[in-house]
Amino acid sequence: MILTSLQLIVGFFFSILFLQSGFDKVFDYAGNKGYIKSVFEPTFLKGASTLLFIAIVLLEVAAGLLSAIGTVYYFFTHESALLVLGLQLSALSLLGLFLGQRIAKDYAGAAGLVPYFLVAIFGIWLFA
Repeated sequence: MILTSLQLIVGFFFSILFLQSGFDKVFDYAGNKGYIKSVFEPTFLKGASTLLFIAIVLLEVAAGLLSAIGTVYYFFTHESALLVLGLQLSALSLLGLFLGQRIAKDYAGAAGLVPYFLVAIFGIWLFA
């Protein structure tokens, strides 16, 4: 019972995190894209910032949707494949964000992602 509760809580956590973050980027596309472009302007990724932004938006929305659907599905069926995939995409999204912040030399922002990444890894481990 405790293990299942932890699995569901982690799933809901990443549902909230990535649905809010992904949909914020979708609904304020121009503002967020402009911000990302300005962040990567002084880096070697400046020409690819739009493509990378679209990739992270898709990854975040997919991670959030799979975490949400997977959590509800797991609650009713105890079948974990969708939830685990959502958690794996969450970890991958965080790695992408971490890499981008490191390249942009936003070291404080990158460090702020570490706790989220640890929760993602913990969530995946809960299904091992």
